[in-house]
Amino acid sequence: MTEKISIMIVDDSALMRSLVSKFFDGLPDIKVAGTAMDGQFALKKLNSLKPHLIILDLEMPRMNGIEFLKNRQKLKLEVPVIILSSLARKGASVTMEALALGASDFVLKPSERENIQNTREQLIQLVRIYGRNYRHRLQLTRKRKTVPASAEDKRPEAVRPASTAVISDRKPGREPGQVELIAIGISTGGPNALRSFLPNISSPQGMLIVQHMPAGFTKEFAESLNKICPMEVKEAEDGDLIKAGRILVAPGDQHLTIEGKTLAKTIKLSDSGPVNGHRPSADVLFEAVARHYENRSIAAIMTGMGKDGASGIGSIYRAGSVTLAQDEASCVVFGMPRIAIERGVISRVVPLQEMARTINELAKEHS
Repeated sequence: MTEKISIMIVDDSALMRSLVSKFFDGLPDIKVAGTAMDGQFALKKLNSLKPHLIILDLEMPRMNGIEFLKNRQKLKLEVPVIILSSLARKGASVTMEALALGASDFVLKPSERENIQNTREQLIQLVRIYGRNYRHRLQLTRKRKTVPASAEDKRPEAVRPASTAVISDRKPGREPGQVELIAIGISTGGPNALRSFLPNISSPQGMLIVQHMPAGFTKEFAESLNKICPMEVKEAEDGDLIKAGRILVAPGDQHLTIEGKTLAKTIKLSDSGPVNGHRPSADVLFEAVARHYENRSIAAIMTGMGKDGASGIGSIYRAGSVTLAQDEASCVVFGMPRIAIERGVISRVVPLQEMARTINELAKEHS
């Protein structure tokens, strides 16, 4: 029988602890192992409860969520953390600090005007994603401890960690030209993935990013990236010039498109309807890149659920540009990349840890 995903809920409000606990009542694959009224109690309970995931409030007495995450880092704890807090709505900068300290994702506490059911569905979805991944890692660790070193060395090549692989035999309409732009579409697991590789990007080309994120958070997210990246990072605004050395992040709740027929291309934001359930949509960005840059771009579709970006990156591929997909092993959710790979529109499948190097080398090769 499959082990249930075990969670701990940390919130100073007894009412909130009870409400969130009830979200998981009757689910066959998730159980609430326990609760804690603040970060200090949570740290004391970790060894006995051994949760696969922690749902954490940010604003608490004695030890708040940020202090808990700092202690989690010091103790080198790997259990994933989902932020559930009203502060996530009021203080995007605090939420970005939590993500920078290792929180996996965040969900907003429902206000009186919002449907509690929506928060419940988001939480269940994220608990299943991050909790399953962590539970799987624990199971692999336990198995490896029982496998002799010699047996580990004799694993078949097919199950060894894959290096960068070229997987598409289909030829683009024409060969890649001189790279002028890099475009990235990413969703669940994206904030931490972007933090891990963007600081290592050294290619001089401009970059456009669609990260699925609510309105009000992308400005702080871009500013947090700007602190750790050598390139300028900012939230995109109407009329922003797309230029070398600049990374523009699509604002939450607006599509990111491109204007201009000359060398000077600029950003055009759009409030048109969601595409694939998302605004901003990776498909909208990728289609604009295919139209304006043809065979002069590099596009990457990365961790995320659903199919957003799979159609648009196909247009980029057919225009002659190089297309990358993050590999399954390094994805939090292998949804968006999987669809693009299955459609045969990906030039290379790349592990997250190789993404920066691959982009740098391709940009240099086609400069």
